[in-house]
Amino acid sequence: MEAQRSRLLTTARPYLQVLSFFGLTPPAEFFTRTLHKRRRSCWIAGYSVYLIAILVIVFYECYANIAALQQVVHQYHVEDFSKVMGRTQKILIVAMATCNQLNILLNYGRLGLIYNEIQDLDIRIDSASKGFSGQRHWWSFRLRLALSIGMWMVIIIGVIPRLTLGRTGPRFHWANQVLTQIILIMLQLKGPEYCLFVLLVYELILRVRHVLEQIKADLEDFDCGARMQELCVCLKRNQLLMGRIWRLVGEIGTYFKWSMTLLFLYNGLTILHIVNWAIIRSIDPNDFSQFSRLGSITFLSINLLLACFYSECCVKTYNSISHILHQIGCLSAAEEFQMLKMGLKEYCLQMQHLKLLFTCGGLFDINLKLFGGMLVTICGYIIILVQFKIQDFAQMSDRQNTSDTPQ
Repeated sequence: MEAQRSRLLTTARPYLQVLSFFGLTPPAEFFTRTLHKRRRSCWIAGYSVYLIAILVIVFYECYANIAALQQVVHQYHVEDFSKVMGRTQKILIVAMATCNQLNILLNYGRLGLIYNEIQDLDIRIDSASKGFSGQRHWWSFRLRLALSIGMWMVIIIGVIPRLTLGRTGPRFHWANQVLTQIILIMLQLKGPEYCLFVLLVYELILRVRHVLEQIKADLEDFDCGARMQELCVCLKRNQLLMGRIWRLVGEIGTYFKWSMTLLFLYNGLTILHIVNWAIIRSIDPNDFSQFSRLGSITFLSINLLLACFYSECCVKTYNSISHILHQIGCLSAAEEFQMLKMGLKEYCLQMQHLKLLFTCGGLFDINLKLFGGMLVTICGYIIILVQFKIQDFAQMSDRQNTSDTPQ
């Protein structure tokens, strides 16, 4: 990957460096051809040791958090499924961290192919658009990344410590609290990493669509067939580029298959865990963490919502290509020139068969429908949870009244 030749990857590089610092993705420099082979090997070995150290810390902090949870469970006498839910949540943290490290190891080559494909598509789309007027401004993509990815990453790093401070249990050492907060930041940054690749694809689709709109504009102002062959070649090139983008989305879905699946599972389970403890601590007059719990639930939901929203926007932009092709087919030039007519027919058939879907390796589609279904499922579990807790509180009240009754 030569990021210097690709404006998209150059713009995305600062965010990739932040993600590599948290051990979520290899540094982009590992994929550059300018880096000496021996130096690359040393950097890879050093980064591997860094990832192993992160994983060891995650295992230790999981053990420390389970021990702290055990103390809180004994303190509030809730040795029911609250204990099981809490341990499951802590184990999921280890599973996510382990999955991220294994994903870097097993899909290192696939990530390099994704970078190379993005770079090549960026260069070829720029080359295809040089013959047309009305070029897209590359700084609009930089602004979009700064607002959607950069700002959200800053919020994640700044908000998580405030939402988790003081909720890790009694006698929990401050060093363990800091490490736990860093681990939680690391896990939630997987969402912006996925969104970054979705926005890269989104920008590629916007540029291809812009070229197609320029072809349409030229066909509308075209009165003779002198440039018809050239425009048909541009249309065919546009079709091939769109097919490559469709394959790129499949590779991205395979790369994020298990990490995004575990992120959705972890955030959903954590929301239930927070609601469970909010109900338990509601009878404690010294508990002042209800607003932070509400903030945590909102934060975890938004992190999943953004991934679904950006994927949905990308799919809608991809589907708008068919509408532009239909508009071109309605022009008089499409009826007069058989070459253009056949090219449009072939392009439309490709768009009908190659439906763009952002999936976790085929496990489920990432879109707003998934987010809505997840919210409904969580609300259903919360209703069941509240019913169980009301029954437990009633039994505790009966036992307390019985013990207070004079014999």
